[in-house]
Amino acid sequence: MSDVSITLPDGSSRAVPSGTSVHDIAAAISPRLAKAAVAGVVDDRLVDLSYPLVRDASVRVVTPDSPEATDLYRHSTAHLMAAAVTSLFPDVQCGIGPAIDDGFYYDFVVPRPFVPEDLDAIEKKMRQLAQQDLPYERQIWPREEAKQFFSDRGEPLKVQLIDEKTEGQEHVSCYTIKDRDTFIDFCTGPHVPSTGKLKAFKLLTTSNAYWKGDARNQPMQRVYGTAFVSDKELKAHLHRLEEAKKRDHRKIGRDQKLFMFHAWAPGATFWLAKGTTLYNTLTGYMRDVLGPAGYVEVKAPIVFNKALWETSGHWQHYRENMFLVDSEGEQLGLKAMNCPGHFLMYASEIRSYRDLPLRLHEQTPLHRNEASGVLSGLTRVRQFSQDDAHCFVMESQIAEEVERLLRLVTKVYGDFGLTPDMKLSTRPPEFLGTVETWDRAEADLKRALEAAGAPYTINEGDGAFYGPKIDFDVTDAIGRKWQCATIQLDYMQAERFDLTYIGPDNAEHRPVIIHRAIFGSFERFIALLIEHFAGSWPLWLAPVQAIVLPIADRHMAYAGTVRDQLVAAGLRVELDERQEKIGYKIREAQLQKVPYMLVIGDREADSGTVSVRGRSLGDLGATPVQEFVAGARTEVETMAIGPTLSAEAGPNVE
Repeated sequence: MSDVSITLPDGSSRAVPSGTSVHDIAAAISPRLAKAAVAGVVDDRLVDLSYPLVRDASVRVVTPDSPEATDLYRHSTAHLMAAAVTSLFPDVQCGIGPAIDDGFYYDFVVPRPFVPEDLDAIEKKMRQLAQQDLPYERQIWPREEAKQFFSDRGEPLKVQLIDEKTEGQEHVSCYTIKDRDTFIDFCTGPHVPSTGKLKAFKLLTTSNAYWKGDARNQPMQRVYGTAFVSDKELKAHLHRLEEAKKRDHRKIGRDQKLFMFHAWAPGATFWLAKGTTLYNTLTGYMRDVLGPAGYVEVKAPIVFNKALWETSGHWQHYRENMFLVDSEGEQLGLKAMNCPGHFLMYASEIRSYRDLPLRLHEQTPLHRNEASGVLSGLTRVRQFSQDDAHCFVMESQIAEEVERLLRLVTKVYGDFGLTPDMKLSTRPPEFLGTVETWDRAEADLKRALEAAGAPYTINEGDGAFYGPKIDFDVTDAIGRKWQCATIQLDYMQAERFDLTYIGPDNAEHRPVIIHRAIFGSFERFIALLIEHFAGSWPLWLAPVQAIVLPIADRHMAYAGTVRDQLVAAGLRVELDERQEKIGYKIREAQLQKVPYMLVIGDREADSGTVSVRGRSLGDLGATPVQEFVAGARTEVETMAIGPTLSAEAGPNVE
């Protein structure tokens, strides 16, 4: 038997007989590595431990500490769950079961929906199968034989998958757990070597689903679970999920009366009074930031003739996500993004190189026809607004403008106590323009990132269809990442809209367009903030910054004057005039997470003071009204994330 040469991660090479498995390589390196091994990477491809090496290759052994391990465990656990489901419910039909962010799911066609008791039984069966340490085995079947096998088992969805995914192939890959009678699935793998590797998993919930996500197809039940390499990681994740439930922006938004939804306006937010105050605080903040940064605010129409969208390319690439309107034989589209309107504004007059950079920003509503099944609170809606802007620049200005934007994004997120992580998203499979133009655009963004000294990662193939982009993720208080800001470089649309400027040489040139948003959508950013702060707003953001709490009716008149003084000072204040005990009023204000409660009794009315209670600091003692106002205004003006008023000596409020 001939030998093949393998190269290990340390750069060393060794000759092994052709057909040697990845597991054999691990065993030859050390018994400890062989015991820990769960998969291999051969020439950058993740493979099973049983994978035979038949040509020269680079080889890396995957262990539980490897970056690929978590997704590998999750995919294998999805198969383990399907094996348990088919054992307990023989009439089910299997769909697909991929690893996803934070876990996995598997779709099933079932005679009846799963109930919580079913999940308990499925998880119990999974643990039994895991304890048996059953092998995962890859089997290569003739394609037609595999189709017949799954057809005979009453699994037409598997037959459909084989038809779609293996067209032109003679053989297909299937995986068993123990044997085909225990469980078999059409799958390209890879998987862990045996079920005994899977210990840290938990089933979470079920939901309705449709085959391929299309409501016209077969209805299904989706079972969600999560899995980790270690039990410690699993427990930490489950703790985060519990924290996430407490911070759910939908619940807090309802409890604090910020917003609501209605079936007659699916995917559109009704901003209630307090939510509108919060929304306007953020829009005002963004205007205050962008004005000094050289931006001018504009407003474009909401509805455009389809000719605009054909020119921009959205009609060809994005039409299915747009709301379309017919009016007097004219086909129109509600705008899903602001950029084409800004291009028309740019083209409305002759531009000189002296006008550039030209920075236009807009906050008007946008509409995207999201599927009803994916709508979720403020994070996935059909109507929203962005802090959207487009910077028209000369090519020589790209690096400086992107550096300015990087500093601006960092400053904005810093005001909210957030730190962004940056990733450069490159050319997608479908794109406008030439590969050469894309390469130049990507190189421009890389140079700007490096000039700004900003650490970043590469997100291959995730650029917009018209240009590469820099995306920004922020991590909230419980460790979840949210994608918000984006900077997109666009060489294409100036060509499509025939945008020009007169250069120093008195000739026409094309500007380069930088699309950018910092919050992203206001709706999604507010959801992030609600969950990040758990509804305990910093004073400058709080819809109600202070509440005045009179102890008895005789204190009401003085309480009203206190409220009026605070309102005159620009603070957002409520007066609780209910005939309730003061302890009840304080508890209610605490539940509403009002930053400051100003309690007023005989002593305060006589001395012209208020007894201050902080949401998180408790009793801060009695203080003159104007002293409280001065401290609160300072806390607002500095946009402090935490309270800055300190406790003063004074009696507690009974």
